[in-house]
Amino acid sequence: MWISPEEVALKNALKLWVTDRSNDYFLLQHRRGHGDTGGKITGLLVGALDTVLDSNARVAPFRIVLHVPGSQVSWVIASGATVEEVQRHWRWLDQNLLPYMAVFENKEDAASFVLGKVKGLIAEEVLGGQAAREDDPARFREDLARFEQRFGLPQREKLVTHYSCCCWKGRVPRQGSLYLTTNHIAFYSFLLGKEVKLLVPWAEVTRLERVSVGLLTDVIRVHTRRKQRDFSMFLNVDEVMMVMCQLADIALRRLLDSGGLTLDQSLQDSTNITKRVLEEQALRQYVLSLFGLPRAERLQEVMSCSVWTPHARCHTPGTVYTTDGYLCFSSREEGQCTLIIPLTEILSIEKAESTSALPNPVIISVRCKRAFQLIELLHRDELVEKVRHRLRDLHWKQNLISGHDLRKKSSVLLSALGLTISRLIRCFCLLQNTEHVRERLWDEHFTEFGRGVHMFRTDKIRKLVALGIPESLRGELWLNFSDACSSLAAHPSYYTDLLERCRGESSIATEEIERDLHRSLPEHPAFQSETGISALRRVLTAYAFRNPAIGYCQSMNILASVMLLYTKEEEAFWLLVTVCERMLPDYFNRRVIGAQVDQSVFEELIRERLPELSERVPDLSPLASASLTWFLTLFVSVLPFRSALCVLDCFFYHGIRAIFQISLAVLDANTAELSSCSDDGHALMILTSAVSVKHVEMLRSRQRVQVLQAHEDSTKDNALRLVTPDVSLSPGDLSELYDLFKVTLLNPLLLHLHSQISEPVKAHITLCCVERYVVDRAQFKSLYELLTPWSCGTHTDTVAQRAFTLLDQDRDGLVTFSQFTHMLGTLHTSHTRCAPVLSSVTDRSVSLQTCCTLMLLTAVLCSVQHQFIQFCKTLYSMFQGDPGEAELFQAIGMVTSLVLQIGEARQSGQSQGEEQWSVSFEQVLASLLTEQVLVNFLERPVQLSDRISAAKPRQYQERAGLLMIQHTHPRVP
Repeated sequence: MWISPEEVALKNALKLWVTDRSNDYFLLQHRRGHGDTGGKITGLLVGALDTVLDSNARVAPFRIVLHVPGSQVSWVIASGATVEEVQRHWRWLDQNLLPYMAVFENKEDAASFVLGKVKGLIAEEVLGGQAAREDDPARFREDLARFEQRFGLPQREKLVTHYSCCCWKGRVPRQGSLYLTTNHIAFYSFLLGKEVKLLVPWAEVTRLERVSVGLLTDVIRVHTRRKQRDFSMFLNVDEVMMVMCQLADIALRRLLDSGGLTLDQSLQDSTNITKRVLEEQALRQYVLSLFGLPRAERLQEVMSCSVWTPHARCHTPGTVYTTDGYLCFSSREEGQCTLIIPLTEILSIEKAESTSALPNPVIISVRCKRAFQLIELLHRDELVEKVRHRLRDLHWKQNLISGHDLRKKSSVLLSALGLTISRLIRCFCLLQNTEHVRERLWDEHFTEFGRGVHMFRTDKIRKLVALGIPESLRGELWLNFSDACSSLAAHPSYYTDLLERCRGESSIATEEIERDLHRSLPEHPAFQSETGISALRRVLTAYAFRNPAIGYCQSMNILASVMLLYTKEEEAFWLLVTVCERMLPDYFNRRVIGAQVDQSVFEELIRERLPELSERVPDLSPLASASLTWFLTLFVSVLPFRSALCVLDCFFYHGIRAIFQISLAVLDANTAELSSCSDDGHALMILTSAVSVKHVEMLRSRQRVQVLQAHEDSTKDNALRLVTPDVSLSPGDLSELYDLFKVTLLNPLLLHLHSQISEPVKAHITLCCVERYVVDRAQFKSLYELLTPWSCGTHTDTVAQRAFTLLDQDRDGLVTFSQFTHMLGTLHTSHTRCAPVLSSVTDRSVSLQTCCTLMLLTAVLCSVQHQFIQFCKTLYSMFQGDPGEAELFQAIGMVTSLVLQIGEARQSGQSQGEEQWSVSFEQVLASLLTEQVLVNFLERPVQLSDRISAAKPRQYQERAGLLMIQHTHPRVP
């Protein structure tokens, strides 16, 4: 392999490298100690040194060095795992470069000529490989070569990044290399002659955490269902943790894609996932959470700048973020100053004259006759041009479509928190009797900071929100803080049209809505009349019709009813859309994954922020679970109504952070028995600044893995419970078989083929979570070869296809887990007898295993003579290498002769127009039963557990034949 030229001091290198061939400019060398057998000390020490230093020489012990005579510096230009590989490069250099180097008078020029040629060769190789999308393609190409040499996984196994690290065994660290791929954590080490390889699928990772094992060592602990492993590195611990969480999350989302979870479009194709893509995705998620933007928004530009803040009479430094539909600004200190400008509000964006006081200024004018000034934009022209382009597209679309665009808390915990609730009431209801004073404060704020969605959001507005929003402004500010007003303005007739389309429609969601209508704030006068009930019905029904993936979930009625008290019906609808789809993502799907993730985050925050409570209550999971209602109803169902309104005020301004912080305040006040809330109303505001968006997103990413795996365990238990009564396999074998079945879906090549399943078939699969795991022909063949009792040599592929055809009774091109286990249970059952199944063999009791095997071998075949010949060849291939091979071959000859005679007899008895040789399955089975040696062979017991144990290390090594099956046997649509 050609490698990016790397300078080496040849004098020192000679101590570790031995020269085999040389000429005027090039040296062919091998690593000292390579090839030594018997554990010689030289080879052991050099190998250990290569591992500790993460040297390429461990996997490429041969190299070619470019050496300029008289120079002390040389360059390594090629390396190889075998002498044949490096000799091929040597011959190329000898034939294509060496003859032309004599024309250079200056030897340095000759060296530059060679280095340029080598870089060109590398660039050509990079263009067609994985390294093309990386920041440092040449370096990544070398890491990829080492990874492939060490683990031998399929070429579609996408390496994402590589780190030098230690894997701990007890208190003993082992230096090596950590490779993170789209489907695995891989670790390699070679020390003092001992090679260690670890390969952990992301699908088996149940938890990721960062822990301290010593005074100076932080490790990343990877938990699986069977064990845990600790990895440490001197640098980049946070980076490694982030990448691990992201890759595990992606893998598990693929497995649980039927539960309402969505995977970003840029991550759909695993071959596109790189370290840079993951970094961009993490930044995008942070920006969406920081500003509360729609989940579909794509991050476009990120630039440092300063914004003129009139209230502070200065420029505030920070970062500007632009997305498809927004321009946002955040100060360097998170939460100090925030600005959100929807592109629909922007009239123009112009470049102003640059001066020493105002370098690279940009003026943004909005509809409410306000303007914002940005300065110190390094790439001002690029920003202005791209925002203008999106503005043109947005205005064109608006003109084209003309506005037609389409928890229950336990009584014990509630009693324990009574004191805290009363304190929160005093905090939240400060100035309750002075409504006009609060209105005046907000009017002054609007004058100074602006009004609308693009007002400056600073510490002052945070304090005003914490004190409670005036009744007259609550609806307006909820719409502005959540940005639901932008959705309303962009879709002026959407709600009306939606109501018209869903009029008269009935579904499970509408039935659930009807049951809950009178449970929504029943004590409030607004919902004691048909007017309020009808409005609530329309809002909930319209949303269920808009988003059938969510439909209707309990607690949505409570949130919608409060919204209707302060906004118009259409505004309440868009507020509900914003809460369900933007502010509380994945909260209201079938599994409420988002809420459960945040419960786990809340539990971890309790340990971080309330150590006294975590010491008194070691198991915090019941406490976190009891708070589920707080998150699902945003405290509306557990606090007095006026206090709950203040919580909603904070929620619409801060997002989910407010619920975390108020929940922590509730627990903290009860634990410490101290009043953290005084009548000055500042306790909540202090807590509000305690948890950052970035910290919450980091915890969410980490906890989501654990929550998803818990759901996966439940799905597995349900599937095994349903399958167990119908198969004769042990619970242990069934469990292992389920895991193999699942991992097959994560095989990169098989996953690529499986992704081609048509959308109607995918929709059919999602109807039953137990049968979520299905395999197509290619994946079935992989499992069949690994687990069936007998090998059929070159005919295994044919038998696998016949077996798949038999099991695929509905002809959708897919086989479910239960169907697959039924087949294996039959094939691996040697003593299960069934009643006589065929009239032609009523005097014999036929093994179910024998009968099933013959069905697989004869399915679709034996109707004509040449197909029968293929059947016989398959039988012969099954016996090759068996101790009784000669006796089996003789018996097969007898059976073949008998079947041929039967076929000829049938042919002679047919009419002249129907002359065709044929035999039936019953006749083949009856003929085989005449030879007991064949029956004994087919009924020989084979331990499935042994096949499963042997299958695990082989599961990712099948490379050949998969695409061939896919092209030869396309799926039935």
